[in-house]
Amino acid sequence: MLKNDQLDQWDRDNFFHPSTHLAQHARGESPNRVIKTASGVHIEDRDGTKLLDAFAGLYCVNVGYGRQEIAEAIADQARELAYYHSYVGHGTEASITLSKMILDRAPSNMSKVYFGLGGSDANETNVKLIWYYNNILGRPEKKKIISRWRGYHGSGLVTGSLTGLELFHKKFGLPLAQVVHTDAPYYFRREDQNQTEEQFVAHCVAELEALIEREGADTIAAFIGEPVLGTGGIVPPPAGYWEAIQAVLKKHDILLVVDEVVTGFGRLGTMFGSDHYGLEADIITIAKGLTSAYAPLSGSIVSDKVWKVLEQGTDENGPIGHGWTYSAHPIGAAAGVANLKLIDELNLVENAGSVGAYLNQSMKDALGDHAHVGDIRGEGMLCAVEFVKDRDSRTFFDAADKIGPQISAKLLEQDRVIARAMPQGDILGFAPPFCLTREEADTVVAATARAVKAVLG
Repeated sequence: MLKNDQLDQWDRDNFFHPSTHLAQHARGESPNRVIKTASGVHIEDRDGTKLLDAFAGLYCVNVGYGRQEIAEAIADQARELAYYHSYVGHGTEASITLSKMILDRAPSNMSKVYFGLGGSDANETNVKLIWYYNNILGRPEKKKIISRWRGYHGSGLVTGSLTGLELFHKKFGLPLAQVVHTDAPYYFRREDQNQTEEQFVAHCVAELEALIEREGADTIAAFIGEPVLGTGGIVPPPAGYWEAIQAVLKKHDILLVVDEVVTGFGRLGTMFGSDHYGLEADIITIAKGLTSAYAPLSGSIVSDKVWKVLEQGTDENGPIGHGWTYSAHPIGAAAGVANLKLIDELNLVENAGSVGAYLNQSMKDALGDHAHVGDIRGEGMLCAVEFVKDRDSRTFFDAADKIGPQISAKLLEQDRVIARAMPQGDILGFAPPFCLTREEADTVVAATARAVKAVLG
């Protein structure tokens, strides 16, 4: 590895890295890896170190790295028309085409797509539209949003509030008052170990009902949730959870925002997580998989029900007062069109389902009996291994031991495989590109088993 060179110094002197221990990085106490190139499921740094990226960047490079079809679509669009805004009815061939492609794949009750740049701004848009919606319907008091502890919905002011992880609240003065949280559907971490999944779902429903009762249904506008909890631990919901939650929301006239930033466009082996779990969303949030991160782009897919009220609002009040300079940016839209075509042509949704199932089963076969492995869970091309001090009593390690980060670091050091140490627990997460092969899945599993043995015996 190159040490103390000019690029390294420029990085530490000038670059504000997100989600980073700023002081340690500035002092040179933490690693600085400069990524140079990538292909398939592998990335390579400037020193020639090749790494198998079993987290697809940040769950986002779904079609894999180095897809020339997307690069060429971006270049062609930049040469023809690098930018024009989408205000006051303006569009481009790419943005219009992508809108149709999204709605052709989305659940049948969805109506229109508003484009942004990332999942955080998409969820900010969603909350703003929901507040507008209720104001138009003459319900100005109906503004609170229910989120879930351990959910992840962004790191802005409202979206950081929606996120139910301590790191995103601590010392930022969050969450804001309009956001309230309910229990996560995290069966492994249930307080009562004697509960069946059915009883735990009933508990989650009872907690939600109690929250609505305390706050007042007439003050609550929407509930937001990921089909599978992502950054909060990669946690699929217990059977029957979403059906039961949706019944409560409908009873109290509370909109449902389904955050599909991670699950959208194939990660669960279905085009949307909404398809997978029978979710009837009022708004769907999309981002990462929309372009496989080849260019920044997000979207808010609005249902027929919500769209009709937005139209009514502009008839009553004039043009809607919401927009971003880069909404429907043509380069991002061109990347999205090429990306969705590739997903279809390469049959990547089916591969995510089949190879993802193989990855999850192989991980259970390799580590399921380990004394310090408490849970192995996943859905589609998502997998997580949760470590415990004692399996029988479900005693967790002290957070200061940083078992998850230790195993993630060992995995990288020994076998050059990237997995993610998830926050608020000793959890190792995997979210590979959809093009992962069974042979590559075997490499990930074998490397993980070696890392676990090295750290925990």
